[in-house]
Amino acid sequence: MQNKKIYSRLFVMPAFILYTILFILPVLGGLYYSFTNWSDMKPTISFIGLDNYKEIFFSSGSYLKSIYHTLSFTLYTVVFKLGIGLVLALLLNEGLKTKKVLRTVFFLPYMLSPLIIGIIFISILGPDGPLNMVLRFIGLDHLTHSWLTDKNFVLGSTMGVEIWRMAGWNMVIILAGLQTISKSYYEAAALDGAGRWKQFTQITIPFLIPTLMIATILNIIHGLRVFEIIYALTNGGPGDLTEVINTQVYKEFSTGRYGMSNALSMVAFIFTLMIAYLIKLVSSREEASS
Repeated sequence: MQNKKIYSRLFVMPAFILYTILFILPVLGGLYYSFTNWSDMKPTISFIGLDNYKEIFFSSGSYLKSIYHTLSFTLYTVVFKLGIGLVLALLLNEGLKTKKVLRTVFFLPYMLSPLIIGIIFISILGPDGPLNMVLRFIGLDHLTHSWLTDKNFVLGSTMGVEIWRMAGWNMVIILAGLQTISKSYYEAAALDGAGRWKQFTQITIPFLIPTLMIATILNIIHGLRVFEIIYALTNGGPGDLTEVINTQVYKEFSTGRYGMSNALSMVAFIFTLMIAYLIKLVSSREEASS
């Protein structure tokens, strides 16, 4: 028994060392540098305490806007990605002859690079792009907009592209959860006179909660880390209307303000940990009470 414990530790130790080198040390290094004035413009690195964080949260700059945009982007895209993914999964869990082809079609956008998708949608959402051409063709001229420059629509447009890209990915995860639910539950419910809606609310959703929780956490992480799709579509513009934390990180790093760049990265990291922890806490309580 003692030998087994020694062997198990020997196998775990390399993984732990690798994890420490590739994750823990960079995070600790980023945390340290977020409290410094590390910059191309300064010859030395000095410890400045919370000055970078004070500038992020209490200055009149665009940092708070980028945090607000990031949280808004995350909230709306998570809701719609999960909702559309759930609908697609329910439809493709049925005995459709073309379900395998449709699964591939809906999952395909996730396989494309966000930068490529961004370049494609710049053309689609342009003032004379295919979307506005279709709207004009069917007589809905009043619905045409400059989707990526109009201040009222630009952030929503980037969200729409992200939802389109990730809905199929959510579909695959939820579909895997649906296929673990035994058909016998539905057969027993049907014998008891339960309709489709009651079967959905009393059987499908309760069994899908663990899957939906995992998908929610992963989607939140994706949302808080958003960068490529915003960078490709708008680069944070026009002005700062679509600025998010990671575009700010990129811009601060590009201008040589490495300390501020690390501070913004740590803000995104802490938000991710807090939200993931809260969701895990809620799901653990629900599992304990059920």
